[in-house]
Amino acid sequence: MRTPFKQMLATGNVFIWGCAAGVSLSLLMVFGLLLLIMINGLGYFWISDIVDLTLKDGQHVMGQLAGREVIPRTITPDRPEGKSRVRVKIGNRDLSGLDFKWVNDDQIVSQAYPADVVLLERREWGNMYARIQAVYSGEKLLAEGNEAGWTALGPLISSADDLHRQIKQIEQFEIGAINADIERLRLKIRAIEMEHPASPVSSEMKAQVADTETRYREKTAELETLRARFDEYSVVMVDANGREKQIAVGQIVRALRPNEMGVWQKSWIYLVNVWAALSTEPREANTEGGIFPAIFGTVLMVIIMSLAVVPFGVLAALYLREYARQGAMVRLVRIAVNNLAGVPSIVFGVFGLGFFIYAIGGTLDTLFYPERLPTPTFGTGGILWASLTLALLTVPVVIVSTEEGLAAVPREFREGSLALGATKLETMLKVVIPSALPGILTGLILAMARAAGEVAPLMLTGVVKLAPALPLDGSWPFFHFDRKFMHLGFHIYDVGFQSPNVEAAKPMVYITTLVLITVVILLNLTAIVLRNHLRKKYAGSVL
Repeated sequence: MRTPFKQMLATGNVFIWGCAAGVSLSLLMVFGLLLLIMINGLGYFWISDIVDLTLKDGQHVMGQLAGREVIPRTITPDRPEGKSRVRVKIGNRDLSGLDFKWVNDDQIVSQAYPADVVLLERREWGNMYARIQAVYSGEKLLAEGNEAGWTALGPLISSADDLHRQIKQIEQFEIGAINADIERLRLKIRAIEMEHPASPVSSEMKAQVADTETRYREKTAELETLRARFDEYSVVMVDANGREKQIAVGQIVRALRPNEMGVWQKSWIYLVNVWAALSTEPREANTEGGIFPAIFGTVLMVIIMSLAVVPFGVLAALYLREYARQGAMVRLVRIAVNNLAGVPSIVFGVFGLGFFIYAIGGTLDTLFYPERLPTPTFGTGGILWASLTLALLTVPVVIVSTEEGLAAVPREFREGSLALGATKLETMLKVVIPSALPGILTGLILAMARAAGEVAPLMLTGVVKLAPALPLDGSWPFFHFDRKFMHLGFHIYDVGFQSPNVEAAKPMVYITTLVLITVVILLNLTAIVLRNHLRKKYAGSVL
């Protein structure tokens, strides 16, 4: 006679409930992780009020509250709740050397939220929390006092922002284009000298060089004039303890009074901050500003990788499944492909460094860019070599998924096509591969998801902390595959573990992580939508 426990096992309900519990736990862990990232990342953009804490020793601590905790080892039988302390983002790093400060609750005499305190978001040294003492134009006093200074400061910051955009325009585009022309002429002259050492430089080329240098001097003079105007105005700020600091208005990104702002105003600033993070360049060692270059580099790298991995993966799978004679050799190849998928990614990075960069890139430099040597063009890390390295890393996934997709195409499809007079090639191109496209896209989805998050191979093949120019821009030849690039995954590593100011950089780690997850989801959703469309189109496939 069966016991109740054996009867329960025989029904299989235990295993069903066990599987359901496992799935539920996995989902809770995933959503819990996403919730943690979203709270810590999205909360960074909200402008909280500025508090002024008065301590027992008469000192003031002014800033934004950033957390509270129980002081370690303060829980005693007499005081089971322990002593607590608050964490304040005090800013003013150039005055105090700190971004955050812990204040014990028992040291606080009073706290206030003064409406006239100003938050200055600066291009360097982080935020400043203080009151305005005076505004100057050179040595000339323009406004004195907090209210008069606040009224005068707004238009000056707006003018400084316009000047900053003009300076960036001249530096990045106009002077950048002139420098590119100078470099092109220099390389052209050097190529002529290498081919014909005794041949003098033509007068026409000399005239081009002189004209380019004249344009460079004109733009440099214009840039110096703008920079002088940029640094013309300054503001003297005084913190809660009376310390003064003179700041050039050109170094101020924005001035706010959070304590007198309502919910709608803060909500608008919140949206502005989110857009700025997605559309601007980083500053302050990547701990502030935006992450647009990293987003752009990640998406472009995944696209180039996809364009490289799909043809090779599909051709390899097509040969193994449709053309190769099944035997020991094909089985060995499949085993090798499966094992290749388990090789650590850093090994692929070393291979990419040795094969793509040193071997192929160095050969290309010797054959096509001898005038640039010893400065390498393709013989150094770049987005092309990084993308090809990741394509090599993910090609086993595409091969396996494509083979499964080809195996799922009914045999009758092939026989019917051949019976109607189609050749083997026509059958593959017009019947088999279209029917297997959902499986191919499944492999592509898995490949993109893995490639977007890989960091180790990129550190050897082209990723950098800060890229001076994007791999794709408006200057000829538009696509610059030899350029280094930024990547969201490496940005997380750099900001989280290599930053000189880890506490200030922590919110940027969560923001970048959230953006990376969003980018991967959007790329995968695009491929999934296309795959579902193809599934409906080729409904005869059993995929």
